Amino acid sequence: MATLPVPSFSAARAGLCLALMLVAAPVAAGWPFNLFSPPEFSDQTRDVIFVGNNWEGTVNVIDAETYEPLGTINAIPDKSQRITEIYLNPVRLLFFQGVRLLIGEGNHQYVDDMYSSNDGRLLVVSRPSFADVVALDVITGEVVWRFQVDGYRSDHMAISPDGKHVAVSASTGGVVHVLDVATGEEVGNFPSGDSPHENIYSEDGERIFHAAIGQVFTPLDRGRVVKQLTKGERLFQIVDAETFEIIKRFDLREKLDEAGYTHLSPAIRPMAHTDDERYFYFQVSFFHGFLEYDMEEDRVTRLAHLPNLVPNLPREKYVNDSAHHGIALSGDQSTLCVAGTMSDYVAIVSRETFEYTIFTGIGEKPYWVTTSGDGEHCYISWSGTDQMSVFSYESGQEVARLDVGDHPQRVREGRILENWLTP
Repeated sequence: MATLPVPSFSAARAGLCLALMLVAAPVAAGWPFNLFSPPEFSDQTRDVIFVGNNWEGTVNVIDAETYEPLGTINAIPDKSQRITEIYLNPVRLLFFQGVRLLIGEGNHQYVDDMYSSNDGRLLVVSRPSFADVVALDVITGEVVWRFQVDGYRSDHMAISPDGKHVAVSASTGGVVHVLDVATGEEVGNFPSGDSPHENIYSEDGERIFHAAIGQVFTPLDRGRVVKQLTKGERLFQIVDAETFEIIKRFDLREKLDEAGYTHLSPAIRPMAHTDDERYFYFQVSFFHGFLEYDMEEDRVTRLAHLPNLVPNLPREKYVNDSAHHGIALSGDQSTLCVAGTMSDYVAIVSRETFEYTIFTGIGEKPYWVTTSGDGEHCYISWSGTDQMSVFSYESGQEVARLDVGDHPQRVREGRILENWLTP
């Protein structure tokens, strides 16, 4: 029988010294962990920009100050489970494929909107093709809670100013759910028209501004009577954020007719408003520009025309009826940043005069605009060329551009735990 050699005293001492060096080296080098204990998690957070990549199912994380790419979060870690459930339910499978063909331009929609919790621990994501909202643990990547919306598709969201609630549109369910960010439990809901879409909380968190856009995927867009019959109920609503009672509700069709804009669609797309919430700036289906609405006088006050660079493109080929899709207002209320979706441009527009400068040749199909927290920049997603731009309101120039994932749409500022960045 072979015997194992017994190490000499010198060899044993050398081995002990080596072990001590391995333990001590990380500490001496300033590493946040050693070989024998897990990292200590802190509550420190970093301000970031989240970019949701709808077709890819990922979220890019970007430093909000330096615009340095920090990493990517998988928004569909439970994809296999969700797909299995869908294929076992013929009705859900029909809608799953319908979303891909009619709305997703041949692609499944995995990330529409996202917000982080105030403590940076959770990322709440609406996932249209899965008809749900999930909260992801940013450290583990696991699903903490999941809420399945009414109907078969989830859409735009809004987070309350205190970060406690998130409102999500159930676009085929005709309702907006309001969820507790920490638990995913529904705290209330309110009815909408056809295809609930945009949601925005008031600055004080007491109201929710909401719009339903109607059936944007129907091809019958010619003729007023045909549109009224096929596009469904298109509404704007102001809702009490505590009781969920509807405070105000109107069809923009009536307001447009009163202002003499009978040719415009009443389907409200993205919107922005002044700090006092008197003036709203609405984008509407098929229109290259936007309109100004005075909530105090309850009427359309002005119309801003922006260039149509695709005059020969049939309206039926506009992506989900969007000529433009994305509008934001600068922090000082003087300038609007507008996404010219079908014309592939960004417009910087004076709020006072509606004079504008357009920027072309940057990317394709801009699909969302968000103003930075300090009010000095606007973020634009280029869904056709998989990039995000940062524009300065003061200079009117692009100051940064980053590659992101497949078909970026919503861009939101938020927080993430510093530990998410630990090696």
